[in-house]
Amino acid sequence: MQNRSFTLVYGVMLLFGTIIPAVAQDNGGQQPTAQQQLQHIHTPQSIDQELARLTKVLELTPEQQQQVRPLLVEHHDRIQAVFDKNPTASRRSSLPRFTQSATTLIVQIHALLTDHQKELEKEMPHKHHG
Repeated sequence: MQNRSFTLVYGVMLLFGTIIPAVAQDNGGQQPTAQQQLQHIHTPQSIDQELARLTKVLELTPEQQQQVRPLLVEHHDRIQAVFDKNPTASRRSSLPRFTQSATTLIVQIHALLTDHQKELEKEMPHKHHG
């Protein structure tokens, strides 16, 4: 479980890293704040996209989708609260809170999965690296 959580958190951090160069270009080369770096991936559309991805990869049932969506919204709200508290914070200083929120989300979703889905979850990191 801990290894899967680490891998999923690593995947989230990798996602953060992929948007940094684009945001830095938009700021004329200045180092963007964490909020600027993440504003494109923490939107209502991103919640829908993540739910669709999880539904496909983990074969979520409609009932599970109804349970997972509020968890994704809560995660979004926790990240937004970090932004609201300190909008000029750097990604490095915000990273522990982002990681904690992502870990909480992973544990909550994991608790909703069937044994078959937990096996699919184990395969997720391999697909990210592949």
